[in-house]
Amino acid sequence: MLSINPEDVIRVLKSIQTQLIIIGVVLLAAILLTVFINKKTVKNVAAKKMIHSQTWIIALIAAFAAIASMIYGPLNTIVASATTPKYTLSQFSIKKASDLAVDIQREGIVMMQNKDSQLPLSTKKVNVFGWGSTNPIYGGTGSGSMNSSYATTSLLQGLKDAGISYNTDLSKFYTKYRKDRPSIGMFGQDWTLPEPAVKTYSDSMLNKAKSYSDTAVLVIARSGGEGADLPTDMGKVEIGKAGTTVKAGKFGITGSHYINNSSDYADYKAGDSYLDLSQTEKDLVSYVTRNFKKVVLVYNGANDLNLSFVSSHPQIKSVLWCPPAGQTGFKALGEVLTGKINPSGRTTDTFVKDFTKTPWWNNFGNMQYSNMKEFASPSIFANGIPSYVNYSDGIYVGYRYYETAAAEGAINYDSLVQYPFGYGMSYTSFKQTMTTPEVNDDTVSFTVTVKNTGKTAGKDTVQVYYNPPYTNGGIEKSSTNLIKFIKTRKLNTGESQKVKISFKLEDMVSYDYQKAKAYVLESGRYGISINKDSHNQIDEKSITVDSTVTYGKGNHRSSDKADVTNQFDNAAGDVTYLSRKDHFANFKTAAAKPKSTVMPDKYKKQFMGANYKVPTNNSSATMPVTGAKNRVYLYQLYGKSYDDPLWNKLLDELTVSDMNNLIAMAGYNNAEITSIKKPRQNDVDGPAALNNNFTGVGSIGFPSSTTVANTFNSDLAKRYGDVIGQMAQEMHVTGWYAPAMNTHRSAFAGRNFEYFSEDPVLGGTMAANQIRGAKDKGVYSFMKHFALNDQETNRNSMICTWSNEQAIREIYLKQFELAEKKGCATAVMSSFNYIGPRWAASNPNLLNNVLRQEWGFRGFVETDYFMGGYMNGDEGIRGGNDAMLATTKTSNFITNTDDPATVQLMRTASHNILYTAVNSWLYKNGQPSMDASWWRQAVYAAIAVVALLVLLLEFLAFRRFFKRRRTAKVAEVQVTEA
Repeated sequence: MLSINPEDVIRVLKSIQTQLIIIGVVLLAAILLTVFINKKTVKNVAAKKMIHSQTWIIALIAAFAAIASMIYGPLNTIVASATTPKYTLSQFSIKKASDLAVDIQREGIVMMQNKDSQLPLSTKKVNVFGWGSTNPIYGGTGSGSMNSSYATTSLLQGLKDAGISYNTDLSKFYTKYRKDRPSIGMFGQDWTLPEPAVKTYSDSMLNKAKSYSDTAVLVIARSGGEGADLPTDMGKVEIGKAGTTVKAGKFGITGSHYINNSSDYADYKAGDSYLDLSQTEKDLVSYVTRNFKKVVLVYNGANDLNLSFVSSHPQIKSVLWCPPAGQTGFKALGEVLTGKINPSGRTTDTFVKDFTKTPWWNNFGNMQYSNMKEFASPSIFANGIPSYVNYSDGIYVGYRYYETAAAEGAINYDSLVQYPFGYGMSYTSFKQTMTTPEVNDDTVSFTVTVKNTGKTAGKDTVQVYYNPPYTNGGIEKSSTNLIKFIKTRKLNTGESQKVKISFKLEDMVSYDYQKAKAYVLESGRYGISINKDSHNQIDEKSITVDSTVTYGKGNHRSSDKADVTNQFDNAAGDVTYLSRKDHFANFKTAAAKPKSTVMPDKYKKQFMGANYKVPTNNSSATMPVTGAKNRVYLYQLYGKSYDDPLWNKLLDELTVSDMNNLIAMAGYNNAEITSIKKPRQNDVDGPAALNNNFTGVGSIGFPSSTTVANTFNSDLAKRYGDVIGQMAQEMHVTGWYAPAMNTHRSAFAGRNFEYFSEDPVLGGTMAANQIRGAKDKGVYSFMKHFALNDQETNRNSMICTWSNEQAIREIYLKQFELAEKKGCATAVMSSFNYIGPRWAASNPNLLNNVLRQEWGFRGFVETDYFMGGYMNGDEGIRGGNDAMLATTKTSNFITNTDDPATVQLMRTASHNILYTAVNSWLYKNGQPSMDASWWRQAVYAAIAVVALLVLLLEFLAFRRFFKRRRTAKVAEVQVTEA
């Protein structure tokens, strides 16, 4: 669940400042008038009291009117969201989700090493070392966090459930050391890695451990979260003292710190990264391996840890990667250790031994412009000066670089790569054979036979790669490209399964952004291989493309709806991109740290931040019809095409106010429009669960997206979406802010747990299946964050992402493309960042030309969390962004609504939003309920009560007034007679 953002509180207060001022002025005036009348000598006591009562009655009415205008105005969305009925999950859905989480983890755990067949364990008793064993990583922070309403299966409980006993002396020791995990969140980062210093392990504890079991399970864990990337240099992280809290920092949302585990030494020295072992962890590894000859290392985290230390400790015979397991997934870890489950997970990223030798190392993190201060959009968390990141590695992301560089002789592969992409071991052995690929009607097809040749039942993964022809200095191409993958069913010993593989020739195209400015399938030999992983081939055959095919004007790919050409020329910037030419001769230059912090003038002129100016009226546009009485209601459009003529009649009924509210206040909801009988709909956070941040109601948390991708099982991803859809219906939710599918470009990206992989085909396939599963249940998924939002550092400071068009299309948009074309997504969440000099949420080339025209997307695009400042609804709607993820009024409302062109844009955006909304499960059975939320009923009741109170007070006031007058006249007569 998301925590309260202090800056949001300020925005809310600003949005109601007029009403607050009115209340303050009225109350002050009432007080002053009362004091003035009291001090004034007034002979007529009745009149004096009457003025008092009327003053406060008027103040009451004015204050209540101001409060009502808050609730029906700026606070409407917040109040409506917070008062949504708390729909809960059925026990059936809870069990179904819990079971699925375990199934995902069963196939998401990767066995990376198993010397001497140490696993499955030959013992049922183990010593579990490492503080992380008592406080493991279940998910990430921010929108990917778990819901505390449901029971969580701990790592140790998972072992116990599998029949493994563990040394409780150790677990009590760790729990006593520290119970809570340091917070790594959007509003503060405590990077502390709690781990008792080795000197605190007593001799008696060690002796008891040795007598308890000769086997040690050593747990190392790493967390990540929304809003902050993992530190690449712990030497630059402030060292805090025990008990201190994170304080505000100069850059980023808030500051960060690290607390050492011992006063005798520093856990990290300058240059060490968060994904390297701390000194305390190094000591613990040495301590455990000195005392135990049978050691199982369990790495629990989504970001790729530097595991190079494993080779220095031969006692570590087995290594398991157990990514974040969700709320019930750790049950699977015990089952894998005992052999009840045969591990079948595969790595979704390449694990390297030295991060500094990767092509992204110097082009990731905090890089700020020195000539952009005039565009600053400061907040209480950041100075708001535009920053940048250069995707100078081009298409050579992850294994695409390591495999190609190895093929070119540019690197020593074994000295750099520890575990390849797609790597994973099993308790059994498999044999795969492939038939010769055939090409018919531009489709490549062949069959792979997988046979279990070992002694244990298990699953295997068929990984198909292609190696395209490359001309030195020509279009950039990786020598290894995943094109298809299929997980087998569970195969018993000796059992075989035939897996049919097919894909189109056009799926092997490369994008030529310099000459053809289109997708190109070059002539020549294409190697088609089945692999154990990205590096180790099982078999390779080839096909030949006789002549080059350019998918340009008049000849687009069959999957495209329109011709394709360059859309992101201005996003390349002045960056040197990594090239395969002459065996990666430019690596040193391309991979170097940027020399300049100055945005070139030609791009600076195109940059737009908080200085955005709304275009003047377009006199040639025609004002659309608004506020018509056609008696067409939204539910009548359920199942109809986007272009059905009935849409025009419905859209004619919308007022400008209707459209503006629908567009501007789309945060966590899809607004109500009474004229077309559209109720308010709930959109909630993901990606590992459904979390309503206002009511606190959420669903079971699933394992991380990285874990899902590790399964290489698209059927599990489909089940994931299916269960999300089922739970959404029970929670009365129609929209899911997920799946997230940005690229694992760097191991240090804070939200890697939320994203799938370094490979877009794997990530896109998983996302497409999740989206399809949810859609089958009538839930629209917001594929996010669109696009090139692959780091968290400076995300609140207008980060400009620079990349060339080939990399944008082949690496960073490919997974979204697959999710749209295969998953049929109808909702998109755009991203905070800029693509080149243009905010992604206002980029028509991205949102209109590519998404809608090329891919054929029908639905609506919503911003990521709307922060105001550089985010502007007027700019967004003109760039193809339909809705603003806002709950308070900032710069999200559309202005200049007297302009026909502006209203036309609002009408199109409303069409997009309503098309997605009406095709949700809520409308399946006709008109949904329009029952008013209880808060409205409460307001109506309050109005009635206040009205009666005012009448009563007026009655009493006048009654007392006349009584005092009569009393005064009697007294006057008596005085006169006397």
